[in-house]
Amino acid sequence: MPPPTRSKRKGKDYAYLVFSGAAMGAADVVPGVSGGTMAFILGVYEELIHTIKSVNTTFLRLLWQRQFRAAWQHVNGSFIVALGGGLGTAILALARLLSWLLEQHPELLYAFFFGLVVASIVAISAHVHWRPSMCATLVVGTALAYIVVGLVPLDMPSHPVTLFLSGAVAICAMILPGISGSFILLILGQYATILNAVSTLDVRVLVPAAIGMAVGLLSFARLLSWLLKHYHQVTVTLLVGFMLGSLRRIWPFKETLEYMQNRHGEWVPLQQVNVWPDIATPVAWAALGLAVLGFLLISLLDHQQSGHNPFIRLWTRSGKGPARSTASSRPPSR
Repeated sequence: MPPPTRSKRKGKDYAYLVFSGAAMGAADVVPGVSGGTMAFILGVYEELIHTIKSVNTTFLRLLWQRQFRAAWQHVNGSFIVALGGGLGTAILALARLLSWLLEQHPELLYAFFFGLVVASIVAISAHVHWRPSMCATLVVGTALAYIVVGLVPLDMPSHPVTLFLSGAVAICAMILPGISGSFILLILGQYATILNAVSTLDVRVLVPAAIGMAVGLLSFARLLSWLLKHYHQVTVTLLVGFMLGSLRRIWPFKETLEYMQNRHGEWVPLQQVNVWPDIATPVAWAALGLAVLGFLLISLLDHQQSGHNPFIRLWTRSGKGPARSTASSRPPSR
């Protein structure tokens, strides 16, 4: 988790931010997995939201007055470069690999991310002050995510206006834990187009989508920042609900009930249902192993940062110190 003040960051802290960005980028490439989830459980979520919010008129005024150092500090530039560098590098480096895994071994890929999300739900829930109102909020968030991830994909044309709007909506989902921006693109019929454009650097697709993402990100971050400031526990609980509801989408084993032919002439799943795997098959055991690996990875990372992971504390006596919640950490002081 990042140190409490920006000025105290050292090389290892920036390396951690690069790692966090890479984890976000890898998650964002996979439909059903949210980069916001990775940011949330790695302890950089709230600083990310407040940093995005800082791109405002004050920042533009400082640039106009050529106060570049002040502008850099105002916008938390070092944080953006480190996190954004890791995110962008992961997307460019892993787009083809993850596309291949999604096509050839979807059960194994989704099993790993399933373990990651379950572990994050356990870790973050330990820092929620559970009351009846929090339980109701959790149910609402879970239901909303459950419905959204069950929507049927559309087959929309990829012209600039569609790409702009799709990018704006997807980026809002992308920074929400549990709601996958990639899956929103899949629902809107733009996932394959944009993923292919990333792999081939097709600017005709990337430019309108990127502009839409920038507009959506700057707008939605302000709403999230306000909610986290004024209704922190409720917002965190709602985000945990989003993650819980998203498990419907990333359950590794599915049965396709209906296919559809997209505009490229490819047959893609239209309606799927989650099924229980045949435990006698090697794939089921490999998926279970990867899910456990993902669960342990996040649990260990959380315990290393907070010393209070509930799962790790079951097996060790090292977590008796005061807890430091990644979910409730405040942004660095300005």
